[in-house]
Amino acid sequence: MSQQALIEAINTMMPFGKYRGRLLLELPEPYLVWFHSNGFPDSKLGQQLALMYEVKLNGLETMLVPLLKRPSVYLNNEGK
Repeated sequence: MSQQALIEAINTMMPFGKYRGRLLLELPEPYLVWFHSNGFPDSKLGQQLALMYEVKLNGLETMLVPLLKRPSVYLNNEGK
């Protein structure tokens, strides 16, 4: 995976569902775990969701926040 693909993935908005409009990096881990258990969509979005699952699983989201094109409302308030 290229650096550009990672930056694109974390800045992609969720296009459907309960979390529509959130950046993929902002999706809650349980939501990504559900996709992991039930299958990611067979698409570019599915690949990006799988990547976000790995990011969350390994606790790397805070490391990626500086690469966001807009500030994260959800990630900046976690743990407060």
